[in-house]
Amino acid sequence: MTAEMRRSSTVAVPIKNIERELICPICKELFTHPLILPCQHSVCHKCVRELLMQNHEDSFDAGSECSLPGSPRSRVPSPSMERLDRLVRSGSISSPGWRRGSVTPRVTTIPCPGCQHDIDLGERGISMLFRNFTLESIVERYRQAARAAVAIMCNICKPPQLQEATKSCMDCKASYCNECFKLHHPWGTPKAQHEYVGPTTNFRPKVLMCPEHEMEKVNMYCEVCRRPVCHLCKLGGSHANHKVTSMSSAYKILKEKLAKSIHYLISKEDQVRTQITELELLISQTEENGQLAERRANEHFERLFETLQERKSEMLRSIEQSRNRRLDQLKGQVEEYQGMLENSGLVGYAQEVLKETDQSCFVQTAKQLHIRIQKATESLRTFHPAADPCFDEFVLDTSREETLLKEMCFGGVPDPPLIDLSNSKVYNEALICWRLSDDHLPTDHHVVEYRRLGGPSQSPSQEDGEDSGVWRATDRVYGPSTVVSDLEPDSLYSFRVRSCRNSMFSPYSPEVTFHTPPAPAFGFLFSDKCGFSTERLILNKRRDTVESVAGMAFLLAAERVQTGSYIGLDYIIGDTGISQGRHYWAFKVEPYSYMVKVGVASDSKLLEWFHNPRDTSSPRYDHDSGHDSGSEDTCYELSQPFTLLTLGMGKLFIPKASSSSSVSTASAASGDPGNRMLPMPQRLGVCLDYDACRVYFYDADTMRCLYERQVDCSGTMYPAFGLMGSGKVQLEEFITAKRLTF
Repeated sequence: MTAEMRRSSTVAVPIKNIERELICPICKELFTHPLILPCQHSVCHKCVRELLMQNHEDSFDAGSECSLPGSPRSRVPSPSMERLDRLVRSGSISSPGWRRGSVTPRVTTIPCPGCQHDIDLGERGISMLFRNFTLESIVERYRQAARAAVAIMCNICKPPQLQEATKSCMDCKASYCNECFKLHHPWGTPKAQHEYVGPTTNFRPKVLMCPEHEMEKVNMYCEVCRRPVCHLCKLGGSHANHKVTSMSSAYKILKEKLAKSIHYLISKEDQVRTQITELELLISQTEENGQLAERRANEHFERLFETLQERKSEMLRSIEQSRNRRLDQLKGQVEEYQGMLENSGLVGYAQEVLKETDQSCFVQTAKQLHIRIQKATESLRTFHPAADPCFDEFVLDTSREETLLKEMCFGGVPDPPLIDLSNSKVYNEALICWRLSDDHLPTDHHVVEYRRLGGPSQSPSQEDGEDSGVWRATDRVYGPSTVVSDLEPDSLYSFRVRSCRNSMFSPYSPEVTFHTPPAPAFGFLFSDKCGFSTERLILNKRRDTVESVAGMAFLLAAERVQTGSYIGLDYIIGDTGISQGRHYWAFKVEPYSYMVKVGVASDSKLLEWFHNPRDTSSPRYDHDSGHDSGSEDTCYELSQPFTLLTLGMGKLFIPKASSSSSVSTASAASGDPGNRMLPMPQRLGVCLDYDACRVYFYDADTMRCLYERQVDCSGTMYPAFGLMGSGKVQLEEFITAKRLTF
């Protein structure tokens, strides 16, 4: 470090000039016990706690039922399970209770107020954060400078002899006057070796301790996480595979970097002042241009108001003129008809004329009078109002103009986004994704709105409630997607989104609707233990996709069978069981798949499948194969401990209807195999109602129930899949798992 740099680093900084750096971004006050977040921003301890509590209350714990007593994921003991446990201990298979630990730990994710990113505090939460003692000391010096007239008093002296403190002991964490310090730190005692500084109220520890291993000092610096660590963190903790350096080396490197950066900024002071002048000019121009834009917009609106007022006056004047004309006509007709009454008007006049005895005078008057009387008589026979009281021609339709006014915006308004249907998924929560136009300008944030349109489970009184059909908005979203929580099951929801830039909102995107599943989403992965065939099944690393390969083993097996080519199914099940409640899961079967069976099976049936193999793809064994066997139909009428639906070659095969099952169409209930064949949905959903002993199969895109039937739920039930020949099944990536990954 050069001498000039050393001088610049030791220059006394007026402490009052740095107040802006000492303000907490949440409470907007001076930092109090600041903590360093993983993103290196500092926040008050109390503010982090409040933020964490608020986020915990608003979050949706999708896996909470895993940790509750009597969880549907807990295993129900049964005789078959004891046999299964013996097999597990012998190493034959893995337990069908393959329950993973709860995938949802307690909520420890908060949004950083500085960078707006979600910060995961880990399982230990706030206790994993370091206190920013350096910032705390600077804040304390600022407080002392701000209250220079207020002295720090001795903590030992008693009123009224209270003395001003001259020293503070960092070991005792107390302030003393000269006399009290000598009294409590006598020479020749261990206290005489205590570290003392000038009067202060900020007592920091001498050595920084590891928050994860509280008895260990931090002596290394993790370059990946950018935080101090102890040797236990490096040996077997969360930093075992991270690159670390010694604390002295990190101190030297970071201090040199900081000093160089400060020196560079100081050397560019003239440039900074020039840019400050430019910014102040921009502020002035912004103020002037903003006022000018406001005046121009106001003028445009005033012209619109004037035009609207003129049109209003003209149209109201037209209505008034038409009304007066019609009223005059109708009133004249009333007077004419009143003249037809006896002793009044025309009739009265005619009655007086009849009294005339002079024939010449009578004829002279009566001729014209008779014509008038005839006209009155004719009008009486064919009555027609003189004017139409209806003003339909004056009905004003302003819907188009209202739409134009609502869409009226400035030239810089962003284009509306479009919701991406291919990436948006809806379960208990909705993952809504959208995309912007290719030539769009950067946006500040987005707002997603949604409303419930109703559902089969909603009563008429609920549909009329205030929550039905009312748009609800999420918080500001700064990315291209967001998660909407607390959705009702088996309901139809509508979503829309709009963008904001410079406080100007775009029009709404076209509305899209999604149907939520009939039950909470059930998260599981494929089990690679129980009955998994490594010869013919390929499981990816995430264990959410399984593929059956019709390779050499399949051909050799078919070659050994001379009378037929029926080969046993390769089964694979979920790693989590269900013992109560109602659950839903979804998956995709590739269209090229030769044959795939999907459904549920109990633990007892799994033992039979995995340890008593049989010709499971033979038509006489498969209850949903369409084979017309009387014994098969009898067996199918019984409640089985499993239910499987067959898919393959782009088709879905509905089993024969029975007294315990129902199908989506009447034609599918017939015995004709052609009528029981449907196009394979892009996504298939399965809903198991354990308590009602019933299983449902859905088109997961439209939530249309394709098939349902009774199932024996006496044991623990597992999602089951069987593949033969080439085929592939991919589980849906549930919203809960996606949130945890983020």
